[in-house]
Amino acid sequence: MASNLPAPATDYRLWARVTRYAGCAGSGLDPDEWFPVSIEPVTARHEAAAAIAICATCPVRAQCLELSLRHWDIGQHGIWGGLVPADRARLRRLLSTGHGWRRGTTVAASEGVAAMSPVLRRAVESPDVP
Repeated sequence: MASNLPAPATDYRLWARVTRYAGCAGSGLDPDEWFPVSIEPVTARHEAAAAIAICATCPVRAQCLELSLRHWDIGQHGIWGGLVPADRARLRRLLSTGHGWRRGTTVAASEGVAAMSPVLRRAVESPDVP
């Protein structure tokens, strides 16, 4: 699937920032808790509640979500930016089908992701990268 989500050369800086400041890195949470088994979003959110709670206070939550959307090969698994895979897939579909950042922001806000509009706007308005 073609994507409106860019993978610029500066991604390494974003990766470095996320890995340095990510709340998950020092959380001590069992790694399995970051990977819900269920594909049903409500059940997956329940299974990953402890991980999602850590994301809620993470200083790089928005950047983490941005990376998962840009790098779907790895971003489609586990918890990224406080969202379960089904929620990120829904958000990614909205963004890549041209529904625009305003609708994507509304979806992100409904999933409890604060301050997502700049991240989603940048992801959508950047040129398409295969």
